[in-house]
Amino acid sequence: MARVLAQFVEPLRACSYLSDREASLEYRCLTGVGVAELEGMLMRGWRRQGTVYFRPACGACGECVSIRIPVDRFAPTGSQQRAWRRCARFRVALGRPQVDEERLALYAAWHAARERDRGWEEAPLDAETYAMQFAFPHPAAWELSLRDGERLVAVTLCDITPRVWSAIFGFYSPDVARLSPGVAEVVLAVQMARDRGIPHVYLGYRVMGCASMRYKAGYRPHELLQGLPGPDEEPVWVEALAEIAAPHLAG
Repeated sequence: MARVLAQFVEPLRACSYLSDREASLEYRCLTGVGVAELEGMLMRGWRRQGTVYFRPACGACGECVSIRIPVDRFAPTGSQQRAWRRCARFRVALGRPQVDEERLALYAAWHAARERDRGWEEAPLDAETYAMQFAFPHPAAWELSLRDGERLVAVTLCDITPRVWSAIFGFYSPDVARLSPGVAEVVLAVQMARDRGIPHVYLGYRVMGCASMRYKAGYRPHELLQGLPGPDEEPVWVEALAEIAAPHLAG
């Protein structure tokens, strides 16, 4: 049974995705969340980083929509298939999240490239912060990694339950960005979920007005969550109509 340490809705602030909007998140700091309870939250649009759970609370905007892929019907596009083939040489591992110098260095290199190429603000991440956000012990927490020989080149943090494979956060070496490892890891996650009988891969929030978040609509077919269901409400997911998505930005 989960224990609530804190629960609040943040004040409105400038939106990180849409420059003309304001945004707010609902936060819950929880301990003791079991796999079944986490699965129910993920199916209702919540996301997890460590002990912090969050989802949009932006009122009338509604541009951040939870998106998931039905694995049995997923049909990768030609570019998605090519990304998978380009990354097929890498060694795949699925294990518990770790924090070490290798992962910290990979994250730092990836974020520095985003700062340079996309104008992101600096966001240094030390071992303690990485551990709390990405490697906090939880029975559903896993790390999907790619290695080129012995060199770590990509990491995606995931929550995995009997009915949900949720991609939380991913990063990779800038020198393999041209291979689109972010695309390859989504295709890989769908394959691995299918092999385990997990019906859906969750990609977080799709924001059609933001290029960095719009690419998720390119994984088809996909389903969108209707509204923000409460804990006792049955979540309703509806298959999306065909949409025009921007090219994937390698991650």
